[in-house]
Formats: sequence, structure tokens, C-alpha cells
Amino acid sequence: VQKMLRERLCHHYAAGKLFGIEHQYRHLLELLKRTTVHGESNSALIIGPRGSGKTALLNHVLKDLMEIKQVRENLLEVRLNGKYYRLLQTNDKVALKEITRQLRLENVVGDKVFGSFAENLAFLLEALRKGNRTSSCPVLFILDEFDLFVHHKNQTLLYNLFDISQSAQTPVTVIGLTCRQDILELLEKRVKSRFSHRQIYLMNSFDFKQYIRIFKEQLSLPAEFPDEPFAQKWNNNVQHLSVDKTVQDTLQNLFHYSKDLRSLHLLLMLAVSNITVHHPLITASDLHEASRQYRMDSKANIVHGLSVLEICLIIAMKHLNDVYEGEPFNFQMVYNEFQKFIQRKAHCMYNFEKPVVMKAFEHLLQLELVKPIERPSVRTQREYLLMKLLLDNNQIMDALQAYPNCPTDVKQWATSSLSWL
Repeated sequence: VQKMLRERLCHHYAAGKLFGIEHQYRHLLELLKRTTVHGESNSALIIGPRGSGKTALLNHVLKDLMEIKQVRENLLEVRLNGKYYRLLQTNDKVALKEITRQLRLENVVGDKVFGSFAENLAFLLEALRKGNRTSSCPVLFILDEFDLFVHHKNQTLLYNLFDISQSAQTPVTVIGLTCRQDILELLEKRVKSRFSHRQIYLMNSFDFKQYIRIFKEQLSLPAEFPDEPFAQKWNNNVQHLSVDKTVQDTLQNLFHYSKDLRSLHLLLMLAVSNITVHHPLITASDLHEASRQYRMDSKANIVHGLSVLEICLIIAMKHLNDVYEGEPFNFQMVYNEFQKFIQRKAHCMYNFEKPVVMKAFEHLLQLELVKPIERPSVRTQREYLLMKLLLDNNQIMDALQAYPNCPTDVKQWATSSLSWL
């Protein structure tokens, strides 16, 4: 059960299910069919927020296309990611090497020297030609994080890809995936003129009732599940959960917090992980606990593992933030605040030497709970380097509530609205 549900949840959409994007699916399928079956060249952008299903939609369409024998035997895919293109593929030559590798044309290119990016790309596509357009191997270029490609010098890669999608004899389709709504404004005029301006939008337009339906469909076991009695028992339990008030409250909180299905799948994945032989069915408490884990603050978790001295330094920074209204502070100010607390309130707490306190402060820096707002300078002593606390008051108080064996004096100091004067 775990294996089947995990595979389903990892693929963003259940097999055969496209929630609220059926129209976009038909549009993209028809577009790619015109390239793969009829030899037409095209270009399009799939635009939507993160987690809206852009990649899942494209993969679903490609999966259905691969069931056509002609497509399966001829279609060539080239996938480029804007993040890697920006970080690793620092120039067009490196990008061309990656395209050559994915098209498996290294032996054809050999040691040939080309005058420009366009000539090199044209040669690659010419090498794929066999007869007329309808018999040539269609090439699908998929550009993930499309908006990052526009930052490259002169947008040479985009210009040439869009150009060949208009004029090349080899059928070529360029599909870009991006979460930027203003992506067309980022394109240069010459690039924009060669783009077909086909845009497919995904907006997660379903309401909470549809969200509950998706929850049921994602968790339900299929009819072909080998243990039919258990599948029926499991699906009856899922139906019961979908109308449970506690479960609906948990799902509604997640729905308002993050509407994308990726968040729902992560929640369900955490709940499914609790299934054992002795606990074979998901319960409302499993979903509630999964929701708590999903929304758990990572920085607050780090605070749970700190020493009491480091907790005291964070509280001192909290008071400095309150008194000086978020202005940066330095170690000396934090140390002075800590000394006031030791001398006036915490009679039972050990007064650490300044180098020990500095070591604890540096540990908070390493954990990235504190951040310097300026680069360290030879002239500036460590004690006077300006810092900023990366925790807000709510995170600090929540972490203190869960901190094991926290001294009463320290908790009272944290809840005090004023610094010890």
C-alpha cells in the first residue's frame, strides 16, 4: 500500500487524473501532435505558480504521446534547466555541447569548427534530417526555469531556438516552463518576434470541495489492487476521513496556507509513512500530526538543540530588537544585556567568562540564526561587528515553550516586555 501510494504521490497527479487542467492538457497534446505526427514546428510557454503542475502536465502529455508508435520511434527530447544553464552552462558553447550529447551526435560533430551558435545548431538539426519534414525526426526542446534563460547575454540560445522553430526543415518545438507572469516583457524584441506567443496558463482554480475530492482520489486504492477486501476497507476509511470534521479542518488550514497539490501530496506522504502492520489504516490523528510536521519551523527546531547560554543570548538579542526597534546590534551590546540579566535576576545561573560567551555567539552565527549585515573588516573588532537576528519573537517564544528543562528565570526574562535596565 505504501509503495503504491508513494509512487502516485511522487508523480504529482494520480494516473489518468488531471485535476482542473483538462483543457490545457488537450491544447498541449494537440500542439505536440502537430509536431510529432505532422512535422510542424511550434513554440509555447507553460506559465503558472510553483506546484501548479506545469512539469506534471508536460510529462502526462508526453506519456500519452509515446503510446503512438510513430512518436515513440522518432521523437527526440532535449531538456535544459535554467538553473544549471545559469550556474554551469556559462556560455553558448557549453549549452551546445549538452544539446549535442542529448541528441547523441558527438561522433557526427567530431572536431568540426563552426563560426556561430546558429551554424552549429543548424548543423545538428541537418544531421537529423531524413527526407522531407514529415519523415525527419522531430525534436522537442524543453526549457525548465525558462525565465532564467533570458538573463544570458543577448538571449542567443532563445533567439536561435525560436528562429529554427519558425524556419528549420527539421520539425522543432520549443516548450518553456516558467512561474513568471511577465515573462514576455523580459524577452528581447528580436526574440519575441520569433516566438509564436502561445501561452498555456495553470492557476490552481479548484475550490475546497474539489480539493477534498482530490484528497480522496489520491489516497484511494485502485480496483486492480491485489487484496480486494483490504482495498475496499481502505477506501471506506478514506471516505470516512473525507467527511470527518477534524480532517476537514486540517485540510482547510493547508488549503488556505498553500493551495498547490505538491503541499497536499507532502502531507499525505507523511501520513502514509505511519502505516504499519499493526496500524494499517490512516487516522485523523495521523493527518493532524503530519500537518504539524509539515508546518514545523526549521529554525525553531534548531533552537531546541541549543545550550541555555545560547538561548540566553538569543533572548538578549530579542530584547535589543524590541528596545531599538529592529536596529542592528553587536556582540558587545548582547554581552552587556546578558550581564544585566545575570546580575539582577538569574542568581542561580553561572556567570560565564566573556570568551566563552563569544564562542556561543559564534556558534549561533554558524547555525545562521544570526547574520552579519556587513563584511568583516580588519579594522573592525569582532565584538563590534553589526549583526541581525534571523528569528522573530513568535519563533523564539514557540521554541522556548518546547525547550526541555528551560530555567524559570530564563523563561520569565523572555516573556518580559522590557529589557532589564
